[in-house]
Amino acid sequence: MKAKRRDEKKRMKAKKTAQVRATISFPPAVYETLEELAKQKKVSLAWVVREASEKYIAAQKPGSGKQ
Repeated sequence: MKAKRRDEKKRMKAKKTAQVRATISFPPAVYETLEELAKQKKVSLAWVVREASEKYIAAQKPGSGKQ
């Protein structure tokens, strides 16, 4: 019974953290800048892109004052 609950908890956690994978092309200069930022912050390039994307989306929402 415990194993069944543990498996159910794992499945629920996986659903909460599931992400979609995307392939994106950048101009070389943009990619190099993203790599530099990631290195400075000691995070992955993917983290930098996600963070920037989230900020861009938040800025585009109605009432944000930017569009």
